[in-house]
Amino acid sequence: MYRRGILPILALLRTGTTPRSLAWSIAAGAMIGINPVIGSTTLLCLAVSIRFRLNIIATQIANHAMFPLELVLVVPFIRLGSLVFRTTGIPLAPRLLVLEARSTPLTLIRKLWMWEWHAFVLWAAIALVAAPAIALALTPLLQRVHERVQRRQYPIVPTHL
Repeated sequence: MYRRGILPILALLRTGTTPRSLAWSIAAGAMIGINPVIGSTTLLCLAVSIRFRLNIIATQIANHAMFPLELVLVVPFIRLGSLVFRTTGIPLAPRLLVLEARSTPLTLIRKLWMWEWHAFVLWAAIALVAAPAIALALTPLLQRVHERVQRRQYPIVPTHL
């Protein structure tokens, strides 16, 4: 975690990335990283980074760090999306999904798209509120770390490795 997450962030601070820019990059990567559409996060982070001139490296580090949480949150996002949009819930029993796939595969595909779409819309609404809050919380912390990096209190490569 330290070598693949913290050290690259320290290196970015050392090379001139501002704490504010880094905070927004991490916040965007973290929020995109929990996107319920599995497999879309890397490209979405790249597009957002380019569009808003964020640090691509920091965005991708945060994105990939969130992968375990993304897997945990897929089903809750889908269930919450069904509640918010008042649609039938996804049957989580594998037997029921297989039965529906065999009997009405096109209907199941349409339902899966609907559930994913609702989960995505719900995630986007949450991300629009949470990303600025995360960025605002991280900025002072990264400012303090930046000051320590400038005083050379944090080496880029740890001496104990």
